[in-house]
Amino acid sequence: MDVELNPHEARVLGVLIEKALTTPDQYPLSLNAITNGCNQKSNRDPMVDFSEAEVRVGLQGLLHKHLAGSGFPAGGRVEKHHHNARANLSLDVHELAVLGELLLRGPQAPGALRTRASRMQGFEDLEHLGRTLDSLQAAGLVRRLPPAPGSRAESYVQLLAPDLHLGEDLIPDTPSPDSPSPGTLAPTPTAGVSTGGGSVPVETRLTALESEVASLRRSLAHLAEQLGEPLSD
Repeated sequence: MDVELNPHEARVLGVLIEKALTTPDQYPLSLNAITNGCNQKSNRDPMVDFSEAEVRVGLQGLLHKHLAGSGFPAGGRVEKHHHNARANLSLDVHELAVLGELLLRGPQAPGALRTRASRMQGFEDLEHLGRTLDSLQAAGLVRRLPPAPGSRAESYVQLLAPDLHLGEDLIPDTPSPDSPSPGTLAPTPTAGVSTGGGSVPVETRLTALESEVASLRRSLAHLAEQLGEPLSD
C-alpha cells in the first residue's frame, strides 16, 4: 500500500465513509457538513476543532491521492464532496465500515469494533468481523495489536494514517524489558502530537509532526496551484 494520510485527511475520509453509510440521503457532503462531522463530539477519538480551511486542505489532499472527489449536483450551487475509498482501495462495504470506524475512533477490540462498525454496516457475528479484519490486514490497511497486560483481548489499528493514533500504534508486539508496557501508552488527545502519559519519545513525536507539516504543505501547494495563487513562504 503506497497511500499514507495525515491526521486531517484521515478524519475527513472517516467522516465521508461514515456519513455515506449512515445518512445516504444527505450524501455527498458540503464543506460545512464535513467540518461538523469532523468536530462531532460523539464517536470520535481524538476530538478535534477543525476550521473549514483545515477541512478544505484535507479534502484537497484526499483529492490528490484519489480518495475523494467533488462536484456540483445538478441545479445545486453548493459544492459537494464524496470519497472514492471503496473503489480505489478495493474494499467491500464491510471492510469500508471497519476502516472508517478505526479512522474515527482509533484502535479497538473486536467486540467493541463490531458494535460500533455496525452503525455503518451490520456483521453477522465476530467470525464475520474476523474475516473482514484478516482481509484488511492482508491489504496492509490494519494491524493487530497484542492484548494489554491483564487482558485477553487483542485490538486492531488502522495503518492508512500511521500517525493518527501514535501512542497505540507504537505498542510493541513483544515488549522488551526496557520498553514501556502497552498499558502505559494512552490514546493521543490531539492527533499525532502527544500521548498524555509521555510514554512516546520526544524524537518520535517530532518526526510525526514534521511528517504531518510536510504533508500539509504539499496539500496547500496543490490547492494554491489549483487556485492559481502562489504559495507564500
